[in-house]
Formats: sequence, structure tokens, C-alpha cells
Amino acid sequence: MKTNNNVTKKSFKGIEAAGLVIIGCFVVAICIYHFVFGNPANFMNNDPNNHPLPGNLLGTIYKGGIIVPVIQTLLLTVLALSVERFFTIRAAFGRGKLVKFVAQIKEALTRGDLDAAQALCDKQRGSVANVVGSTLRKYREMEQATDLTKDQKILAIQKELEEATALELPMMQQNLPIIATITTLGTLMGLLGTVIGMIKSFAALSAGGGTDSVALSTGISEALINTAFGILTGALAVIAYNYYTNKIDKLTYSLDEVGFSIVQTYASTH
Repeated sequence: MKTNNNVTKKSFKGIEAAGLVIIGCFVVAICIYHFVFGNPANFMNNDPNNHPLPGNLLGTIYKGGIIVPVIQTLLLTVLALSVERFFTIRAAFGRGKLVKFVAQIKEALTRGDLDAAQALCDKQRGSVANVVGSTLRKYREMEQATDLTKDQKILAIQKELEEATALELPMMQQNLPIIATITTLGTLMGLLGTVIGMIKSFAALSAGGGTDSVALSTGISEALINTAFGILTGALAVIAYNYYTNKIDKLTYSLDEVGFSIVQTYASTH
């Protein structure tokens, strides 16, 4: 277990307090909503209570209502966590190309040069290198053990590989469930804002006792702003989630490939 602790210390875990990120994004969204979109210069007579100036998109967004900063919070959260995942997963891959590293490790194992394989791990770093290095140390330990059978030694190496991998995977998958949730939540909040905006528009028309086409079209455009924001947020979240999930799948495949090579090398040479 001492080996596994070393693996943990070398790994960059990313941002663990995602709740603080969401709160920070909400504060930023509120500020943007009031001071950028709600700037009096965006409205007739410099009054945010009036209609936006013709063609002024910022004022139109402001009129989308209180749902706008909520959707903005989701959008900013996706952007912030996507950047965080980028650096975390890049650190997990290590310094060099992962495919080249895996090929070099397999070549060193074929030659039986464990020192070269360990040196490659120290140079590469990252999650794959941490797991391989941990497994190689167990490999050496099993070579010196005299009180275990060959099958027990192989099982010990496999167990070390699984434990080291189990320590690394949660770090790589961290915060992805939040992004996955926003893929749906962003779109739903956009639709909610649109429905609320449409209700307000038709309520204002009925209260006025007439059909004001200008007021109606303005209200509809303001309501649809929420839909646009929601779809944009959901689309970015889907792209980010699928991209990073694919990256993690490639990394776990490399772990399985190298781990299998280590176990097979021990089984065939001992």
C-alpha cells in the first residue's frame, strides 16, 4: 500500500470542490446580468424597465428574466470545469505521447529490462506511468519472494495493477457527472425561461385589451433568448463530456494493454 500512496501524491487531482466553482460562476453570472446586460445604455430612455433599444442584443437578453443568470451559471460552469478537466486529463496522460510510451514499455519488457521500463515511467509521469511504475515495483518484489507460488505471484501483480488503476480513475472522472447533468439541465432551464416569457407576454396583451403585434413580437424574442442560451449550454456540455470520456477511454485502454504485457511477461519468464 505504500506504493499506492506514492501514486496518489504524484497525481494532479484537479478541482475537488466543484460546489465552490458553481457558486463562483453564479456570482459572476449575476454581475454580468445586472451590469452588462442590464446596463441602462441598452434601453430606451436609459431605463432598464423600458424596452431594449432596436437591435440591442444585450438589452434583449436582460429582458429574458431571472432565468438568464441561472442559465449563464450553467454555461460558465461547463466552461470552467471543461478547462479544469483539460489540464487534469492532460497531466494524467503524462509528458510524452501515450502510444509511444506504451510501445517503449512493451519493448523494454520484451527485453526483460525492468530498469529501462522504470526509467521510462519516471520520465513520462502521469496516471499511466504511475500505475505501470507501481506494478513494476510489485513485479520486482515478487521476483524476490520465495514463500509464494507462481500463480500467487501473478495474482499479486494483477491486484497491484487493479489497485493502482482504481486510485487514478476517480481523479480522471471527477466533475464529469456535473457536466453530464448540465447537458440536460441547460436545455430544460432554457425551455422553462421561454415558457415563463411567453406567459408574461400573453398576460400583458390580455391585460391591455388589444393585440399589440410589436409588444408580442418583442416578448417572444425575449423569451426565445432563454431557449438559445439553454441549447448553447447543453450543446457545449455534450461536446465536453463526450470529448473527455473518449480521452479517458483511451487512457484506460493503454493501462489495460501495458498491465496485460507485464503480467504475461512475468508468467512467461518465471
